[in-house]
Amino acid sequence: MIGALVLAAGAGRRYGGRKQLAELSGRPILEHVLEAVAAVPLDRRVVVLGGGADEILATVDLHGVQPLVCERWAEGQSASLRAGLEELADAEALVLVLGDQPLLSSEAITRVLAGRGGGFPAVRATYEGAPSHPVVIERSLFARLRELEGDVGARDLLASVAVREVACDGLGRPDDVDTPEQLEVLQA
Repeated sequence: MIGALVLAAGAGRRYGGRKQLAELSGRPILEHVLEAVAAVPLDRRVVVLGGGADEILATVDLHGVQPLVCERWAEGQSASLRAGLEELADAEALVLVLGDQPLLSSEAITRVLAGRGGGFPAVRATYEGAPSHPVVIERSLFARLRELEGDVGARDLLASVAVREVACDGLGRPDDVDTPEQLEVLQA
């Protein structure tokens, strides 16, 4: 079973509020991400929510992605990862996606998934040579992901293992939205 894990539990402090609900092209940015994930043939798809989950659930079309509210979301991204791993514990691999990358494409997700194999415990997209998301994590790394604490994601873990990098130039954009100014750039 291959699962997708969309991390969208943050409070959006740098953004100044619920960035998941900030609009790009008339829709919440999280909805753009979920639509891309829903377009990929995966066995399960989960979006981890935290702060403002009720408002997000009432506003965002989840495109069939299963919501999971992480009660410990305020502890940081590692808590969201652990909650998602618990929900998708039977997966042989997970596609990690950030809920604040509205220009992520389903084609990039598909290409990174196609890069699995060859003994690599992780595969990640690159754009113009820079590593980004989506990232595929194989089951062999799940225990190490569960050990993460605080507001950290998989970046440091990926720096310590062999990672296959897959060029996704021209397949969407990796821009994330952390501030209103970054959203303005995407809207331009």
